[in-house]
Amino acid sequence: MSSAIPDFDDLLTPREAAALLGVRTATIARWARDGIIKPAVHTPGGHRRYRRGEVLALRTANTTERRIDEDAARLYDQGWPIRRVAAEFGVSYGMMRRILIRQTTLRERGGQMG
Repeated sequence: MSSAIPDFDDLLTPREAAALLGVRTATIARWARDGIIKPAVHTPGGHRRYRRGEVLALRTANTTERRIDEDAARLYDQGWPIRRVAAEFGVSYGMMRRILIRQTTLRERGGQMG
């Protein structure tokens, strides 16, 4: 089979890709718009199909991201301020705050639990 013609057994629908990655189909669509994952083909009806190998590679990256999120929450729960945790992982304060909100209960200003 030519490399220009995709192997349709190796292509996944957005729903199948989402299930494999443990995310919503809306997340797959957003990642496609953001260029994180690129569709292998569009069907005649305009539907996207993704290569299984690319989805599996993204799953590995997603697992690493989850570990980083868990490590950030652990540091925060040990008393590190959000700005210090953000600096440790090289992300903005706002991004780290959004990560931590998904992972743990944020302290109120002044260090009290909220």
